[in-house]
Amino acid sequence: MSEWIEMKVGDLVAGVRNALVGGPFGSNLVSKDYVPEGVPVIRGTNMGSRWVGGEFAYVTPEKAQSLLANTARPGDIVFTQRGTLGQVALVPQQPFETYVISQSQMKLTVDETKADPLFLYYLFASPTQQEYIRQNAIQVGVPHTNLGILRDTPVTLPQSVQVQKQIARVLGCLDDKIELNCRMNETLETTARAIFQSWFVDFDPVCAKADGESSESICERLGLTQEFLALFPDALQATSQGMIPSGWGIAALDEVAAYLNGLALQKYPAIEGDGWLPVIKIAQLRAGHVSNADKASAQVPSAYIVENGDVLFSWSGSLEVDIWCGGRGALNQHLFKVTSDTYPKWFYFFWTRHHLNTFRDIAANKATTMGHIQRKHLTEAKVVCPPTKVIGEMTRVMAPLLDRMISARLESARLAALRDTLLPELLSGVLKVEEAGELI
Repeated sequence: MSEWIEMKVGDLVAGVRNALVGGPFGSNLVSKDYVPEGVPVIRGTNMGSRWVGGEFAYVTPEKAQSLLANTARPGDIVFTQRGTLGQVALVPQQPFETYVISQSQMKLTVDETKADPLFLYYLFASPTQQEYIRQNAIQVGVPHTNLGILRDTPVTLPQSVQVQKQIARVLGCLDDKIELNCRMNETLETTARAIFQSWFVDFDPVCAKADGESSESICERLGLTQEFLALFPDALQATSQGMIPSGWGIAALDEVAAYLNGLALQKYPAIEGDGWLPVIKIAQLRAGHVSNADKASAQVPSAYIVENGDVLFSWSGSLEVDIWCGGRGALNQHLFKVTSDTYPKWFYFFWTRHHLNTFRDIAANKATTMGHIQRKHLTEAKVVCPPTKVIGEMTRVMAPLLDRMISARLESARLAALRDTLLPELLSGVLKVEEAGELI
């Protein structure tokens, strides 16, 4: 069994120049330095997960060379200095060899004879270390930290780097599975959106038939079977909403589905000993979980209880539409729970998503109040509705895509919960690597 020792971050810094460094002085990196491509700049928006990633701003190689002291490379650990304190991420091995860190970040190059970077990432992501960061932040002005605080931060870790790697490997295995699910869901959603666009917006099968393209060519080009293609008409018809497939209809969004607004849940406080439900607000919808959520009585009317797989739509503030996979909860005001007794979930989910940008534009124009939409806007948003038989056949294609997306997200939630349970136990030495491996 490896001995656990306490050190300071400063003891783990690699013996190279600028191994522990902050971002450039303010005027040395400004927005006008950004270019369409080049050397990526790590900002807070690039630190939402284990690996630095997302959409980057770039600087020219010449500018990056002038900021050589403020660069990060694969294997380095990046910390947020101001802004969302507690953010930590690793620089991945690909696709870039060099990054520039912004003014709001700090970078640590680890002495790998003393510590494993991935282990340190999980250490700093742990509740204990996150609490230390919060407690030791400088509260003057915008809460922030600095290199001196980071250098003096105490950490407890196995003396054996090999044991550190073993612990990191267990936790990393869970995150690998979560990331794989995320990539799979991105592919599934891209596929589903493309199909929806083709069938309900561009009317590709109908237009192709109307243009006289052979059924064999259409099926090959659009990935359809002859039987499925036969469901689509071969002509368009004029309506008040423009041209739509012949025999199809137009309905309002709120005719296709019911949009139930949530409750002012402060009127339903949790009662000790009587059970409770986490309150699902806009913040929880965006985060996808109910960690640190408020509590409401479990006795709220059943219609306002949210289950995994429900479609939620935040109509005020930050407008979002998503399928909830964060566990049972209570629906707060400013959120719609979207349901239908007539149409399948995929149909009203993608139609609501289709109108989301329009709804956001409406909300953005509410100059004197917090941006929001009204129920009349649901009525004004129109939906193209195929005959019932056609929707039934379409469901055989679309529903499995949506079900797989939901299943992957639920599995990821279970894996994340397991990781978060194992994390403090492994990092404190309470749980042995071998024991943790049996739980995965």
